[in-house]
Amino acid sequence: MKILAKILAPVLILILGVLGTQHLISLRPEPEKVEIERTVPLVRVKHALATSHTYQVTAHGSVQARTASEIVAEVEGRVVHVSPMLVNGGFFEAGDLLLEIDREDYKLARAQAELSVASAERRLAEEQADAALARDEWESLGQGDGSPLVLHVPHLAEARASVAAAKASLERAERDLERTEVRAAFAGRVREKMVDLGQFVTRGKTLASIYAVDYAEVRLPVPDSELAFLDLPLIYRGERAAGDQPQVELSADFGGERHVWQAQIVRTEGEIDPATRMVIAVARAEDPYGRGDDLQRPPLAVGMFVQARITGKRVEDVFVLPREALRGPGRVFIMDSDDRLRSRQVQVLNAGRHELVIGGGLVPGDRVIVSPLETATDGTELRLPVSKTGSGQTE
Repeated sequence: MKILAKILAPVLILILGVLGTQHLISLRPEPEKVEIERTVPLVRVKHALATSHTYQVTAHGSVQARTASEIVAEVEGRVVHVSPMLVNGGFFEAGDLLLEIDREDYKLARAQAELSVASAERRLAEEQADAALARDEWESLGQGDGSPLVLHVPHLAEARASVAAAKASLERAERDLERTEVRAAFAGRVREKMVDLGQFVTRGKTLASIYAVDYAEVRLPVPDSELAFLDLPLIYRGERAAGDQPQVELSADFGGERHVWQAQIVRTEGEIDPATRMVIAVARAEDPYGRGDDLQRPPLAVGMFVQARITGKRVEDVFVLPREALRGPGRVFIMDSDDRLRSRQVQVLNAGRHELVIGGGLVPGDRVIVSPLETATDGTELRLPVSKTGSGQTE
């Protein structure tokens, strides 16, 4: 009996344990059943509308003077007058007297040259009289043609040459006298003044460096890939520039504010940069230092770095969309009438930094997806944000 009890006791304990476990399991509450919701991607769309579009090409460049030169002394002497305008940054108009060199020596030289002209003309008159007398005497002898020397022909030639030389000396003296007054050849501004009152200057010395201010120019590098969007004036040999003069909006930050000036493309330079494939278009801005209508706008100063927006060609019946609509080379996503995603191949005319110009592949009313998508599978169900009125929002 003891042996039987030892054998049955573990079996009984095991059975009781199993029964207890089953009882506890039966007392466990049933888990609540939850249905998993299917997530439909939320997107923003923009309706495709056929419209006209004017291309805008952006470039950058620095303002340059249309011409710059150095004022050089053409005579020597002491500086006796300096204009108040002849200072660094000073403005002047065409014909203004900028500087004057002592004229006294040149007045004396002109008087001496006038005396030489009078003497040469007197000598010429005497030679003409002598030649006429010699001709009459020879003809009275009736012995045929006289020799040039007898008829005073060389004497007359020498006298005439002396008159011409004396007049040339007088002209040079008058020109030197005029050159003592240094006048501006164009309206401009002084870049650097290099001489002052009382200083003795020699012929060929640089007196000042100046540049013109009637208009300024900006050299704008345009990528070869964007030339198709512009109608640039091209120059052929033996012809004037052909093409329109596109309008340009120049802008720059000055004093913490953005300012704008108007200009236009007047020409293109003759070479294409072999490294960058850039064509240089030259924009001209009239009266860059004029105040203009905007009293707060600063001058379009030489050396200022500006951004240029060039107005290009106009195209009709195109679709203009945000740059985010492009999903790859020539491809956009459409939300069809069943609110499902469809991939569409389109003709991209221009893909700028902010906008996309499409020429074909869309029809008016297409809902083009402009929001990012984590996954994009053709046929994926989509939904739109719900507006306050309860309808889907589109742009």
